[in-house]
Amino acid sequence: MIEGKGTLYLCATPIGNLEDLTPRALRMLKEADIIAAEDTRHTRQLMTHFDLHGHLISYHEHNKEKQGPLLIQRLLAGENIALVSDAGFPGIADPGELLVRQAIAEDITVVPVPGANAALSGLVASGLPSSTFFFGGFLPKSKKNRRLQLDEWQNIPGTIIFYEAPHRIKVVLQDILTAWGNRAVVLAREITKMHEEFFRGDISSALEHLAEKEPRGEFVIILGAGEKVAEILPQTAPLDKVRMLMAKGTQKKEALAAVAKEYKIPKRELYNKLILEEEGE
Repeated sequence: MIEGKGTLYLCATPIGNLEDLTPRALRMLKEADIIAAEDTRHTRQLMTHFDLHGHLISYHEHNKEKQGPLLIQRLLAGENIALVSDAGFPGIADPGELLVRQAIAEDITVVPVPGANAALSGLVASGLPSSTFFFGGFLPKSKKNRRLQLDEWQNIPGTIIFYEAPHRIKVVLQDILTAWGNRAVVLAREITKMHEEFFRGDISSALEHLAEKEPRGEFVIILGAGEKVAEILPQTAPLDKVRMLMAKGTQKKEALAAVAKEYKIPKRELYNKLILEEEGE
């Protein structure tokens, strides 16, 4: 802490399960002079649950240009501010990023108070490589700009993570398939909530899954790097596709042949894995 100046605390809040609020974050929210929230209605619910009575003000995408300088002035005056987003870690794909830069420019101490984060939670449970990854936030809403962004990021040599809303998930996945071709994907939704779900497969099978099951909840899209799909897919993914085809009426022989061709793996190898799995049931 710099003498005479306040501190900006970046407090992670639960992304679903309220038990994920850390004791340290709870203490910061209690002790802060101001809680700056992306959505005050949502944060009031959190404050009510934890019996918090701090001074709550709004700071979001549509008022950040006006509110940011006011918050900086209060920090310079010695007040401590706890910044929270709708859910998760503030400053990641939200307006908190700007406030952090403004605080640093004024030599104000910025302190992260770690906790829940949807992107990292989705990544570590995806089964895709996590040693090298790229977080792209939300892709552009317009189709033209989205395709331009996808063209720029096509050859990133690592796992790629996006956020997406349920009403756009299908069109976004279709654009990714068109721009990048079929590759491994995990769709994580409702992370830490009652209906948490992970779909693991490739983009084509993900689109089939979403066609059969109406998308609900915010999605984390985790995509494998631009390698051969079979090299980075979890071992069960091709078998999941075989079972899905068989459930739709495709004969086992035809299903095995189609999936072996799609994933570029020997049909005999896939058949042996299926037999071993069936014998183990």
